[in-house]
Amino acid sequence: MSTTDSPLSDEWRRPTPSGPSLRKDLWVALVLAAATAVSVSLTRTSGVFSDSPVWIVALWVALITLPLALRRRWPEVVALTASVVFAAGAMLEAGDMLFSNICLYIALYSVGAWGRHRIAAKWVRVAIVAGMFIWLFAQLIVQANQLTMMPDLSRDGFFSPYAAFGVLQVLINLVYFGAAWYFGESAWISARNGAALKSSTAELVAERERTAAQAITLERVRIARELHDVVAHHVSVMGVQAGAARRILSSDPGQAADALTIIEQSARSAVDELHTMLGALRGDDAPGSEPTSQSSSTRGIAQLGELADESRTAGVPVRLSIVGDERAIPATIGLSIYRIAQEALTNTRKHAGPGVSTDLRLRYETDAVELEITDDGVGPRRQFAAALPGGASAETTGLGQRGMRERVAAVGGELHLGGRPRGGYLVRARFPLMKRENA
Repeated sequence: MSTTDSPLSDEWRRPTPSGPSLRKDLWVALVLAAATAVSVSLTRTSGVFSDSPVWIVALWVALITLPLALRRRWPEVVALTASVVFAAGAMLEAGDMLFSNICLYIALYSVGAWGRHRIAAKWVRVAIVAGMFIWLFAQLIVQANQLTMMPDLSRDGFFSPYAAFGVLQVLINLVYFGAAWYFGESAWISARNGAALKSSTAELVAERERTAAQAITLERVRIARELHDVVAHHVSVMGVQAGAARRILSSDPGQAADALTIIEQSARSAVDELHTMLGALRGDDAPGSEPTSQSSSTRGIAQLGELADESRTAGVPVRLSIVGDERAIPATIGLSIYRIAQEALTNTRKHAGPGVSTDLRLRYETDAVELEITDDGVGPRRQFAAALPGGASAETTGLGQRGMRERVAAVGGELHLGGRPRGGYLVRARFPLMKRENA
């Protein structure tokens, strides 16, 4: 919508009436023409305005009523025509005392209600009203000097009966023209407010659709991040155990069988988590979706021990330590801590090289909780870190590290990733708690 078309713009124009509206105006004009013709006939029969030829009367009836069929398309032209014909009918004694006033009122009202150029609509109404009052005053002055006009009304005295009659005529016309002006302007304002409401509603609907689309996109990103965390973790464990089983299959079949058992358990865990995630997408009441033993949304700090055990089983020693007094933390932070630890341990197994050991520490502070994962690995990709700008690790270019940053940012935390001066790698995530608990 352009600025001119906006209802809030000073240049807003009321839309051109549609076909049904124009047909309705045509019927109104025809009904007024018939009613005016009957009124004129009764007026002439009563002896008032009976000297004009019939053809002039018929022409006057047509000109005062039929242009009203176009009052909403060309309101200024119709109003000027109606005012001129109204005055001409009075001077030629070819009009009536009722429907001519109704027709002029409708024409003047239409200028206020439908004028698309507001300055032109204003000055057209000013010109018509001013012209009508000038004509009224002229008629009153002329009749005041003609004793044959309304002879029962005395002209004597400062405020004579005729003067009272003149003041009454002025007041009647003030109410008449004031009402036409006021209701016409009110109709235009009402139309503008209605258009503004419709425009606002359309904008809200469009914004709701954009928000819904963004929500869908964000949900897809979240699901992709969850899938990455689940698959990367379990596949890395299965890869390590499969390699170990292959190397010792001939020399130590029992230990190889243990490695294969771990692969089986990890595969079942991955399938279980994926099934839970896909079941949530289908809906809780969808056919075939059954509750699973461990939903990814319920994972948190309590499951850090399981991660450490899985990493040890996969051949990467992990020392888990919890510092400070444990306390309840929001589930969103708990899940973020779990997923960040899972991704960090997965990266350690993939990139740290052989013989690596890892420290997994969780610190409870006064106003925050901090997760720190460090290792002493010197794998090929860790050695490549020094060649990257700022000493960043090549791991930071993957989806896992990006997912870490998104998780931490989503809960208002801070994340540090990078190599350690003495070798190895550091992942530190800090989550503020004070503001959340006081919120």
